[in-house]
Amino acid sequence: MRKLLLTFILIIFSATLFAQDRRAILKVISDQQTAWNKCDIDGFMQGYWKSDSLVFVGKTAPQYGWQTTADHYKKAYPNKAAMGQLAFTIIKLEILDKTNAFMLGGWHLNRDAGALGGYFTLWFKKINGEWKIVCDHTS
Repeated sequence: MRKLLLTFILIIFSATLFAQDRRAILKVISDQQTAWNKCDIDGFMQGYWKSDSLVFVGKTAPQYGWQTTADHYKKAYPNKAAMGQLAFTIIKLEILDKTNAFMLGGWHLNRDAGALGGYFTLWFKKINGEWKIVCDHTS
């Protein structure tokens, strides 16, 4: 009976931690959307791991590094008209373990120059207690 109770407590504790991690990851995405819609690429980039090891895969080839990714966004979206209004749709968020999570979603930019959209897969890693995107594949 004691083993069963301990197992039950452990399951509840794990579920609570995963729920907290889920909320924290969704906040990263929400904060990115808010920053983007304020034309704040630097704020948007706060969701990414600030490392030369960050991987971003777009239309062409993989790019490495936080600064490279920031520079790419600033070049491709130089002003509010180009940035438009961003909306994310989360299709799946899976907490893999204590420090890794996977997200599949869609993105949509509503703007006067024409709407854009596609899908993304993100690998999140908990680094120094914070969830950060370490790999982004956006199409």
